[in-house]
Amino acid sequence: MTYDLAIGDRAYSSWSLRGWLLLDAFGLPVRVRTARLYSDELPKLLAEFAPARTVPVLRCPDGTVVMESLAIAEELASRHPEAGHWPQDPRARAVGRSLAAEMHAGFTALRGQCPMNLRVSYAETPMTDALRADLDRLETVWAWARETTGGEGPWLCGDYSVADAFFAPVASRIATYALPVSDRAQAYVDAHLAHPSFRRWRAMGLVDGADQEFYARDFPRRPWPGPGPLPARAVAEGTPENAACPYSGQPATHLLEVQGRVFGFCNAFCRDKTVADPLAWPAFAALLGPR
Repeated sequence: MTYDLAIGDRAYSSWSLRGWLLLDAFGLPVRVRTARLYSDELPKLLAEFAPARTVPVLRCPDGTVVMESLAIAEELASRHPEAGHWPQDPRARAVGRSLAAEMHAGFTALRGQCPMNLRVSYAETPMTDALRADLDRLETVWAWARETTGGEGPWLCGDYSVADAFFAPVASRIATYALPVSDRAQAYVDAHLAHPSFRRWRAMGLVDGADQEFYARDFPRRPWPGPGPLPARAVAEGTPENAACPYSGQPATHLLEVQGRVFGFCNAFCRDKTVADPLAWPAFAALLGPR
């Protein structure tokens, strides 16, 4: 029952983030295949998911290929009604579907002027009329969703849903570019930055490949505004407390140090994603024990 998902760079591919959240945030098992954007890797990977031309693209356990994140959302919701992709209440579900559809097709100024980049946060970003209009539209539809559905939690339509997964890259853009929004909208952004799946994705995005210069901007920088990670570092020597990688169960060969303790992992990626945000990973947090 495991799905296969093809994605691009985690730090930069906002569409890929949506596709992955539709599985990870709803507890569905997935094998991830990655390819670097703007390289020969991507068309080679997509050839294995024909006839897809873009990421994300999903292969279901029965072999069916599903293209485009909105189609992926609907197919997963149909196959796993218990997962809660959409609200059960018809009114809230209609609102959520409206939001996801507008996000899928709109907000072109925000996308173009502020491409997703999870590796930096800028202290300020030049504002344009088109970008301001997109931010105003976000305020409008987010407030409308809350007023219409009566949700009292941090999410737009009650519990976390497809609508929130679709706006996760928007939240990341507001965080990266210090875009001005209302206090209520900022609280929604903060909820995304603290969401366990988002934190795991960003931790991986910080370490899975070199920077893509296309996304760099010559703006002043600031610290990332999301939850601060527990300090950790990769080390070359030491005796790990665990003999097997907490994720794969394979023998521990790569080491990190945190709080004066040494732990082992089966490869550099497992180690480095944990260094990036140790508490984002439940299996590693269990090794650490109560804090």
